[in-house]
Amino acid sequence: MERNYKQTYVFGVKELKQADIAEAETDARLLLEYVCRSDRNTLLAHGDRALSAEEYESYVNYIAERKKHVPLQYITGVQDFMGLEFAVNEHVLIPRQDTEILVEEVMRHLHDGMRILDMCTGSGCILLSLLYYSNGCSGVGVDISKEALAVAAQNARKVGKLKNDTVGICVCGSNTAKEDSISAEFVQSDLFERLEERTGSFEIIVSNPPYIRSDVIGTLMPEVRDFEPHLALDGQADGLFFYRQIISQAGKYLTGGGMLFLEIGYDQGEAVKALMESAGYLEVEVVKDYAGLDRVVYGVRNEVTAGC
Repeated sequence: MERNYKQTYVFGVKELKQADIAEAETDARLLLEYVCRSDRNTLLAHGDRALSAEEYESYVNYIAERKKHVPLQYITGVQDFMGLEFAVNEHVLIPRQDTEILVEEVMRHLHDGMRILDMCTGSGCILLSLLYYSNGCSGVGVDISKEALAVAAQNARKVGKLKNDTVGICVCGSNTAKEDSISAEFVQSDLFERLEERTGSFEIIVSNPPYIRSDVIGTLMPEVRDFEPHLALDGQADGLFFYRQIISQAGKYLTGGGMLFLEIGYDQGEAVKALMESAGYLEVEVVKDYAGLDRVVYGVRNEVTAGC
């Protein structure tokens, strides 16, 4: 039986609504565009387009996955962030629009030639966006997960080709070959554990660490709770564990006047600000996102107390 584009879309919407998928219409359309290599105009202008048997079968299979609440981005393998397309899989958090606030805030203070440390880099989207939209900057992405670092290295190659940079990437401890790419290095480390030799060598440290309280994770939407890596979500008992660790150690890795930027949960602004001020950071600010919620805390390294 021949099925056209519009009929297939209607089928997908119906199936996803029955599974209580919140954005059934959008997800049904995006999956159809992914399968057919089409765009959003196809539904309106070419709804009578016939699907091949292979296209229809693939679509049905993807809809079945989405009905299980597998995130759309894990099905398609990509997510847009800061105008760039990043590869994602079950080993990394899906980049979110809220995190663009963090990148935009760093960019306000980022100058050509700076070195950046991205702690808990995951897919690498923060570090690689900063390198893409700057000139002559280089960076190190750190994560405890070697699987996440493999995704970050893949994304560095993609972004490097877009920028046509001429500096290689390196995944420490691997045999990854250098090639034309963004100037990024990725290190498997439990926070700063393997970075002792880099004392005072970064102008910017940025992090979107795990910050959800352990007792809250079970209440999250199924797409997050059941599929995104808990290693990248769990901020332990009060959600502040990684902030304490990063804030207490970051100073000695920053140059004079270097800055620390942290993404936070909506209710953590004052607590994280207090931690930074207690550690001696100056000019500590809390930045809100477009919904008016606290989203970023940043401050300047105090040369007198750094590393104490």
